[in-house]
Amino acid sequence: MSNPFRFRIHEHGPAGSPVREDFSPPEPRPGWVRLQVKAMALNHLDLWTTQGIPGVKLPIPITPGSDGAGTIESVGEGTALPPGLGVGASALIAPGVSCGVCPACLRGDDMQCPAYGNLGHARDGTAATHVLVPAANLLPVPANWTYPQAAAFPLVFLTAWEMLVHKARVRAGEWVLVWGGGSGVGTAALQLCRFLGARAIAVVGTESKAMKCWDLGAEHVLVRGEMKELLSRVRDITGKRGVDVVFEHTGAATWEASVSAVARGGRIVTCGATTGPVSPLNLQALFAKQISILGSYMGRREHLWTLLGLLQRNPSNPPFVPVIDRIFPLEEYPEAQRHLKAGDFFGKVVCEVG
Repeated sequence: MSNPFRFRIHEHGPAGSPVREDFSPPEPRPGWVRLQVKAMALNHLDLWTTQGIPGVKLPIPITPGSDGAGTIESVGEGTALPPGLGVGASALIAPGVSCGVCPACLRGDDMQCPAYGNLGHARDGTAATHVLVPAANLLPVPANWTYPQAAAFPLVFLTAWEMLVHKARVRAGEWVLVWGGGSGVGTAALQLCRFLGARAIAVVGTESKAMKCWDLGAEHVLVRGEMKELLSRVRDITGKRGVDVVFEHTGAATWEASVSAVARGGRIVTCGATTGPVSPLNLQALFAKQISILGSYMGRREHLWTLLGLLQRNPSNPPFVPVIDRIFPLEEYPEAQRHLKAGDFFGKVVCEVG
């Protein structure tokens, strides 16, 4: 491997604008670990951190990247590692960092901690050959998984599990409308719906993505077009009733359709707004249909351990796996950002360290 390097945002700019620079990886302080990164995965958060978010002051300069996996290189003095891990072991990263001592952290709701923030957004992240993370944020890499798979797993599966299981409490047999079925979090949601016995309707932008959604367990796949026609198809599929749960992460472009598509007494759970954060809300529809709207951000770190436990039940035939669209060398991280921004991907975009 070449000298240690990282990608750095010194000022906000377009996708692909982070610059490469050599650096000397620091030693970890007590409670922290230095990970030699073998692979990192991109999320839309990489783009938002790079481009800037109106009204939000981000701590730049910063190294982007929330997801990653690699080998434990060194640990801070007196640091205890999670079960199954030691110096030299392979580990994946839980991307959200919290204080660990506030009431939210102590009851397990670490994502509600006032100090909570993702790697690559609130502090330096994984678009680098080395990264510092709290020891509590490391988990063993599942058996037989590659580093790209391990890097592509945490953020989207943690988010989807929190939304479907912890927030919406999806039950077997329920209809779930998954917007953006070809996105990283969408591909995770489709597989988890199949695992939970729910009946997923995926919405995608192209026919090529539609075919792949069938393989992930979608019961119906709709190619996004005129919204009125799409809603008519949802009503036909569900016997005019509507879906029990809407898995929402696209924002303004789909919000009104989500309210229309959900059944009486149904739930809309949302974790993002890639098409914009502001959309009108029909209050009459909200109370007349008795809709529950649930906001969700990341998820409890313990959920990742739950997911790993489910994977370990049958390592040779896991119930869900991360879907990888393309693997770039880490040296081409800016190009990976531009690929993500273009939108012509299915699953996760990953960078691997050579």
